[in-house]
Amino acid sequence: MQGDSGAPVEAEERAELEEILPMVRKYLRPEALEVIEEKGVWEEISPGQFATTCVGGAECVFVAYEGPVAKCSIQRAYQEGEVGFPKPISCHLFPVRVEHFGDLDALNYERIGLCDAAVRKGRRAGVPLHQFLREPLIRKYGQDWYDKFEEACEERQSARLAPGT
Repeated sequence: MQGDSGAPVEAEERAELEEILPMVRKYLRPEALEVIEEKGVWEEISPGQFATTCVGGAECVFVAYEGPVAKCSIQRAYQEGEVGFPKPISCHLFPVRVEHFGDLDALNYERIGLCDAAVRKGRRAGVPLHQFLREPLIRKYGQDWYDKFEEACEERQSARLAPGT
């Protein structure tokens, strides 16, 4: 919902977005369908960098509103068993952003007001961000990576809570 372009899309996700469009189309707003007709579901925003197209320079074409709440049409179709693609990995990982540095990825938590209520709810429920994002982290990096990451997070938390530290 915020930023200079739509959701970042990995190169292999472009075909997936085009393939699921017929199943997702019924959930899209008329203005989104107009943009898709004119520009498609993704665009190259810089050499080798792709993003979903946007409506009026604002939200992604896949955003649909239920009252004041913005929801992802791809996620809706996925949850209803209509498509096998949950949504672009950049969306699935949000509010974590991935920056690529050659063979390395840096995962950065983006603090934005839009997520404040979810952060409070996670704290009350005792669900740290890495557990909330378990499914997309495994989807992106695999189960072995996630298991090591979770262990590192737990070690860090234990060290933080240890007396005298």
